[in-house]
Amino acid sequence: MPRTVAQLDERYIDVSELVVKSFQDLRRRADKATSVWTLILLIPLAVALLDPGQFDSIVSIASRSLLGTLPYIVTAVLLVAYIKTTGAEALVAKAFAGRETRMIILAALFGGLAPFCSCEVIPFISGLLAVGAPLSAVMAFWLSSPLIDPPTILITAGALGWDFAIGKTIAAVMLGLIGGFGIRLLTHQGIFLAPLRQRGGDDSCVCGPSPFSGTIKWRFWHASERRKTFGSELVSNGVFLIKWLTFAYLLEALLVTYVPAESIGAVVGGEGFFPIVVGALVGAPAYLNGYAAPALVSGLMEQGMSAGAAMAFMTAGAVSCIPAMAAVWSLVRRPVFIAYVCFGIAGAIIMGTVFAFFV
Repeated sequence: MPRTVAQLDERYIDVSELVVKSFQDLRRRADKATSVWTLILLIPLAVALLDPGQFDSIVSIASRSLLGTLPYIVTAVLLVAYIKTTGAEALVAKAFAGRETRMIILAALFGGLAPFCSCEVIPFISGLLAVGAPLSAVMAFWLSSPLIDPPTILITAGALGWDFAIGKTIAAVMLGLIGGFGIRLLTHQGIFLAPLRQRGGDDSCVCGPSPFSGTIKWRFWHASERRKTFGSELVSNGVFLIKWLTFAYLLEALLVTYVPAESIGAVVGGEGFFPIVVGALVGAPAYLNGYAAPALVSGLMEQGMSAGAAMAFMTAGAVSCIPAMAAVWSLVRRPVFIAYVCFGIAGAIIMGTVFAFFV
């Protein structure tokens, strides 16, 4: 009898492992089927099969837009590779020293300079809070960092013009200042005194070392390891930008071709405050990607979206993207998370309104 039970347990374990492996294999296939490269191939193919007359137009619109942005892509890739290779990201940590007011201002400014990926932000912010950096300065950095970085400035300029690129850069800094000084005011009222979650296990990030580590070496080409890093960063960032921008310009071509301009204009077109609010609320869940969003917004503006609504859409979308939200949620308590979202959306509406007034 014990042997029979043991045999049944072994069979149960085997079946369980088989089910788990089958599920994992199915998930990997689903991920491949919905990958960006797959969608880039499927979109023109679907148009060729379902509406052959529009195939040349779709491909032509996307190709012209991509080629027009190519100089900005090259510049952005070279800039990011240089910053990553030299270790210049470590300079950002120096903003979090001194008086709290100074820290908030510098954090909002430097938030747009460091091209951290979504998971590199986690050890950076965690390290800052762990060593006692005030939540107000950290929040200023956290709000401005997803909005803009050197590559995003160039990509936005290529898709929407320098007015939008400069406007979004100013919006990132102002949003950081709003969130930073807002958190400072609330903290002085006795709120957010214990912002960090109680965590267990290894809090390290699989995306790379903490930005606090390492030394800066401006003339990196003298070190073989840094030359290898420069090459790998050049390739990985180049592929990443080409992939997302190709996908974005295909979406833009579909939008311009198939979505009636009057339907877009009726919701987020025209003057006034209402289209800006709608742009921020729609942008929050509809965010695509920091590099792909300008192309999508370009298509929306061609269909009637107002400039203020476009700025609110991009601003709210960057703050509420899944990686940024996950980073905040993984580190801080719920009230801080709610404050982050509220400052992000309210700031997006304010920035959209100000941008509409000046533009």
